[in-house]
Amino acid sequence: MAFTTKLLRMQLEVFKPFINGATIEMARSSQDKLGKLMARTQQSHVEAEAVSFDNFAAEWVRPKKQEAPGVILYLHGGGYVAGDLEYAKGFGSILAAKTGVQVFCAAYRLAPEHPYPAAVDDAEEAYRYLLDAGYPGSQIVLAGESAGGGLLYALALRLRRRGLSLPAGFVAISPWTDLTMSGASYADNQKIDPSMTRERLAFFAEQYVPAGQDARTPEISPLFGDLTGFPPSILFVGGDEVMLDDARGMADRLRAAGCRAELHVSPGMWHAYILYGVREAQPDEARIAEFVREVL
Repeated sequence: MAFTTKLLRMQLEVFKPFINGATIEMARSSQDKLGKLMARTQQSHVEAEAVSFDNFAAEWVRPKKQEAPGVILYLHGGGYVAGDLEYAKGFGSILAAKTGVQVFCAAYRLAPEHPYPAAVDDAEEAYRYLLDAGYPGSQIVLAGESAGGGLLYALALRLRRRGLSLPAGFVAISPWTDLTMSGASYADNQKIDPSMTRERLAFFAEQYVPAGQDARTPEISPLFGDLTGFPPSILFVGGDEVMLDDARGMADRLRAAGCRAELHVSPGMWHAYILYGVREAQPDEARIAEFVREVL
């Protein structure tokens, strides 16, 4: 790994012991700061336009040099408890700049104030907004990392149930698709994952899943849903993640359902590593751009 990547991993490992005890307010504050830093790196390459909804904030992020038609609906991560519009605009700006496609960032409502199904409801409203704006499903790509990576599949299950057109494809980065955390990687990688713990994810799940609700509900854990007829997916995950099996399992389930699913496991990398701008992620950024242009 490059020196900067090694240094970043060391910093993540230093802060890992404090993750479990961090409050939701601390998680939100640190995540929003990260979003601002990401957006700042692309501010000369994109333009933004705010859109108001009754329950959540959203914003268009458009590349100054648009290279392809259509739109990416970006659903941010944060364990369903963190991530505001500033955070969403961070990676949304990177997506717009790297793909040459405009990005619509939807800062859905967060738990515990707004548990399931609020996030899925808001994602559906954002998707309907794009349909009403004249973008057919074939001109919309869903993209997201972590909780957002699971949410995009939950949204697709909702869309199919509503009889709405499905998107052209999915870009899932370290997707959290199983809130029961049943994958073997939660135990196998618990010591080598520098950025996330099973205990922290269990806390997030407790905030998001209402009391008495089965966490295996497909709109909560899409790994357990019927994925038949889904459009192509490209999935990325770090080889050292506790959530590794969420991505591997989702790719396997998609393929078993007859869907195209391209899985990239990056050895030695951590959760949502693509968002950190490390050198090792550059080939994956290129793969995302190629995939988006292909399916659109």
